[in-house]
Amino acid sequence: MAGKRSLQKAESDWVFGQAQKQRKMLRAGLYARVSTNDQQTLPMQSRAMREYAARRGWSIAVQVREVGSGAAQRQARKKLLEAARRRQIDVVLVWRLDRWGRSVTDLLTTLQELEHLGVGFVSLTEALDLTTPAGRAMAGLLSVFSEFERDILRERVRAGLAHARQNGKRLGRPETAALHRGEIRKLHRAGISKSEIARRLRIGRTSVRRILAAYSSEK
Repeated sequence: MAGKRSLQKAESDWVFGQAQKQRKMLRAGLYARVSTNDQQTLPMQSRAMREYAARRGWSIAVQVREVGSGAAQRQARKKLLEAARRRQIDVVLVWRLDRWGRSVTDLLTTLQELEHLGVGFVSLTEALDLTTPAGRAMAGLLSVFSEFERDILRERVRAGLAHARQNGKRLGRPETAALHRGEIRKLHRAGISKSEIARRLRIGRTSVRRILAAYSSEK
């Protein structure tokens, strides 16, 4: 009987006369994040991700948790990305996309880096699985939304600048040297050198020369 089982196992390791490659157990990196006022959901996120990893037959290599609000730097996420760069994990597992990405652009940037590293990405809530062809096709839509987000930001900036101009607000760098125009001319007439004028007024010598040159042309 033992000999029969050994023969069956040997046959199962071969398909059409060729050795069947054993499936590798993927090493997962779990990332849970909550806002400062929503910390009670942290255990729920972690439990759901651990159960999912177990169903997929993945081992949990890294598990990080983060508490914070807004789009501040996510130090725990950096730790997980470092693990991906060191090839310590094969897939990143998150509870929801907005837990991982600060914006659509940020999300797309990190997903592209993970893809370049050969590391998969799974978001439970959106059922986004970049370890499958269908998931990778869905990720292509993110680039469209990312460009859409950038267009919106550009339009908002343009609208803000136009509104400021209409209200008479001066844009660009403040004219620090120009505020000393009269004093520069006065010191220059008193025989003070351009270098000394710049030192006294704490402005650039180029600015002093430009103001004096403009004054000479006005004469």
